[in-house]
Amino acid sequence: MRIGELSERTSTSRRLLRYYEEQGLIVSQRSPNGYRHYDERLVDRVLQIRGLLDAGLPTRIIKQILPCLDKPRVIHFPDATPEMLATLELERDRMTERIECLIRNRDAVSEYLDAVRPDRSPEVAA
Repeated sequence: MRIGELSERTSTSRRLLRYYEEQGLIVSQRSPNGYRHYDERLVDRVLQIRGLLDAGLPTRIIKQILPCLDKPRVIHFPDATPEMLATLELERDRMTERIECLIRNRDAVSEYLDAVRPDRSPEVAA
């Protein structure tokens, strides 16, 4: 598929897709006219990248862990340094804190909605 279709299917701008390619997160093939062509598998890959970026991971870390996200999931890191592992642990802990904050906020919104919505099942007087 061409970059426009990948952009559309992943709701990711073409500019951002080119950036992912510059960072080595995705790879395209070039046709003789210079157009980029992307493999179907990259739809999921781009969505994974976006999710990891949204979670706060930097592209340099994402590049290192992306191979572990492929199926079958085989985790093998011959070049895992103590610094990289510490960074991943820190990022994991930050994600956990964000998840907990999102859950609290979701629950607060639900409580608010429950409090302000009119009762949907009026009690029948006996």
